[in-house]
Amino acid sequence: MSDNDGTPGSNDFIVDKDNLYREESVTDLKIATIRQLIPVTLDGSDDTSRTTIFLGSTQLGTPQGPIPMQAELEATTLEEAMEQFPKAMEVETLKVVENLKRMQQMQEQQKSASDSRIIMPGMN
Repeated sequence: MSDNDGTPGSNDFIVDKDNLYREESVTDLKIATIRQLIPVTLDGSDDTSRTTIFLGSTQLGTPQGPIPMQAELEATTLEEAMEQFPKAMEVETLKVVENLKRMQQMQEQQKSASDSRIIMPGMN
């Protein structure tokens, strides 16, 4: 089965009936949202042969606006997921900062390269 990768002509909207999850969400209404993805069978009953997935999400406030962040939490219970949330968000924050630095360096390199191609009349 092919994936719908978002390119024209790839409209494969077939549901993977062997990979179904029910989603439950828990939030503290301040900083943390934890999504619990519970595996289910085609009839909607819990599929105990697969493990539950926990995803933590929050937003990083910046002068340009909020940056959403999400990380999988290696947990088997909601309580474990809550305990892992702070560290997982710290790791994701570091990744976001590194990506922003890399993007800024690329922009500076592109600006520098385009500036060096300017030809001024009368300049040798």
